Amino acid sequence: MMTQPLDAAATESLLAFWRDAGVDACFEDAPVDRTHVVPPPAVKAVARATASVMAAPDAGDALSEARRLASAASTLEELGQAIAAFEGCPLRGMGATQSVFSRGNPEAPVLVIGEGPGAEEDQRGQPFIGKAGKLLDRMLAEAGLEGRVFITNTVFWRPPGNRTPTPAEQAVCAPFVERAFALLKPRAVLLLGAAAAKSVLATDEGIMRLRGQWREWRLPEGAVSAPVLPTLHPAFLLRQPMAKRQAWADMLSLAARLDTVE
Repeated sequence: MMTQPLDAAATESLLAFWRDAGVDACFEDAPVDRTHVVPPPAVKAVARATASVMAAPDAGDALSEARRLASAASTLEELGQAIAAFEGCPLRGMGATQSVFSRGNPEAPVLVIGEGPGAEEDQRGQPFIGKAGKLLDRMLAEAGLEGRVFITNTVFWRPPGNRTPTPAEQAVCAPFVERAFALLKPRAVLLLGAAAAKSVLATDEGIMRLRGQWREWRLPEGAVSAPVLPTLHPAFLLRQPMAKRQAWADMLSLAARLDTVE
């Protein structure tokens, strides 16, 4: 039977959907004994990537420097300056033109954390200002959250080709993300997409399993904590408009939780 060739754009969109959903395996031709529990390929890949980078001679120095600079910042403005001065993230030397830290209300009750800056963000120095950012702003406004958010990312330099930042790249930027959390002391945190959720919550669960489920983010030092809600990334919603209903439900949950806390 003749079959129609797959549309390349549709195939790419479908694969992106399953990737963001956390799928890391498919059915194989031969049966596999799955009663023997081993780390899935995604977990092993993350471990290898982190180990290879952190094993570099200067990796520990970079992380120590990030912690030093972050802890010395007493305001969000100073934290942005510290990030701009930090040279330890490998993304800085991969074509990024400048650091991209934040935009929004520095006294906001909600901290929004995304993945990393894209091309437009790299040019203008602010996160979420492209098509995905415009969609995010519309959703926040419709949920009554306009002007009530402070937006940043897990990494502050554009990954080449807009690829997903590696766990090691996120790890070296984590002290700055945690310091932003400590300085802002938000009443709630919104995590956009799998990369942000996995980094902040230290989990390998897929975003489709995580989204809509309230968790807690607590720093080991400083007694800072807040409820955290993972949701779908706006860029994913642009590729899969049918998923907007789920993301909208998450926005409403965030708004309701914020009003309850207030």
